[in-house]
Amino acid sequence: MSALIGEEEISDEAELVWLEDVSVLDYVRQSLDRLPTRRGKPAYHRDGRMVGYAVLGPEAKASRSSGTFRRRVFWLLPHDRDIDPEGLYATGAPSESVDPRTLAPGTKGYKTERSEGGPPSTAMRELGITLPL
Repeated sequence: MSALIGEEEISDEAELVWLEDVSVLDYVRQSLDRLPTRRGKPAYHRDGRMVGYAVLGPEAKASRSSGTFRRRVFWLLPHDRDIDPEGLYATGAPSESVDPRTLAPGTKGYKTERSEGGPPSTAMRELGITLPL
């Protein structure tokens, strides 16, 4: 989950591949999965849909015990805000979610007002303040 992903665990990322236009998504869920390869689209075994994944550079080392690589996968569930805007996450966001605009290879990303489903306060807008949550 995003809170558990350390920068060192994603430092070998060379690229993030998006399968959808994430500029229209308020948030994406991210997880660090054990995958058999550094590159290519991974198999997806959750409900919902995969919206992106990380590609690792050639310096990434496989786990000595499993032979797998730890890669980020970005996904959404059927009850997430993009499909059900008035549902469970009309405001707030899942713990493992981040605003996709804050993601880059080797960068964890973070929650924002947009990902939390609420506009910034009037005072924040007047001062031009946007804070990650």
